[in-house]
Amino acid sequence: MQRDLCERTFKFALDVTNLCKVLLKGNGVGQMIGQQLLRSGTSIGANVEEGQGGQSKADFLHKYSVARKEARETHYWLRLLVGSKVCSSKEIGKLIKESDELIAILTSIIKKTK
Repeated sequence: MQRDLCERTFKFALDVTNLCKVLLKGNGVGQMIGQQLLRSGTSIGANVEEGQGGQSKADFLHKYSVARKEARETHYWLRLLVGSKVCSSKEIGKLIKESDELIAILTSIIKKTK
């Protein structure tokens, strides 16, 4: 399951990156949110990967907790894009759903590991 999560978060980061390429070409609100989204959306997978190489259970839990925090932040930015009408829910609905699912998966792994 952990390897699948690494692949899933990598795919999510690619999708976020592609969205941000478009957002960052503009100016104003979309560009500013795009910068934040790019940071948090790509950080999820990076922390999951780091957690895989954790030196201890505590290290693993810390990295996965950071990944979950970044997933929550990403979910916020995606919702803000829709709420501010920079993007439509049709355009990024899949990303919002995937961020919800990643939060749930990470929460489950953290709870089971504790």
